Amino acid sequence: MSEPTLLVADDHPLFRTAVLHVLRERLPQFRTLEAASAATLGSALQEHPEVELVLLDLSMPGAHGFSALLHVRGEYPQLPVVIISSNDHPRVIRRAQQFGAVGFIPKSAPAEAMGGAIEAVLAGDSWFPPMAAERSEADAELAARLAQLTPQQFRVLLCLADGLLNKQIAGELGLAENTVKVHVTAILKKLACHSRTQAAVLVKSLETEDAA
Repeated sequence: MSEPTLLVADDHPLFRTAVLHVLRERLPQFRTLEAASAATLGSALQEHPEVELVLLDLSMPGAHGFSALLHVRGEYPQLPVVIISSNDHPRVIRRAQQFGAVGFIPKSAPAEAMGGAIEAVLAGDSWFPPMAAERSEADAELAARLAQLTPQQFRVLLCLADGLLNKQIAGELGLAENTVKVHVTAILKKLACHSRTQAAVLVKSLETEDAA
């Protein structure tokens, strides 16, 4: 039987080390894994179905703000995700919650608070700092539109946002170019976008200023 595992996804090695130290001190019964980019996060989740919780930074190579959170929630809807970020603006916290995170831990939180928050989430609770920001209907609508995409369509959408052409997307994702065209058509329809540029702008709206 696979050992229960926690995955820390953050591109800052020193912070990853600090979080892993907290996890090993407070939760020694769990194995820990690391990821430093959206790509390595995806690979780790594919290779390790025993992962029980993801601790996710908002700013990593290959991610557009909340896109990594939405991607994980889309592919692994039963897997809880806690955002760990240095940007703890109330709107950022609220958006994380609306996009499916079960917790939000500011990077400035002391180790004791971080450990307690993680334990609470593993026990089935959610954990968020006090928030002043109101729920955003626009974010709720955006989350619902993005939830219509299949995992593969979401990958294609992120490539669109990076400005890749269909041929380049095909090479990046190992797909036939015609398959990419079909996905792009479906993406634009599901998101009610009239152009690739409009879809890219929608992804841009997932980004957070100074997200970290």
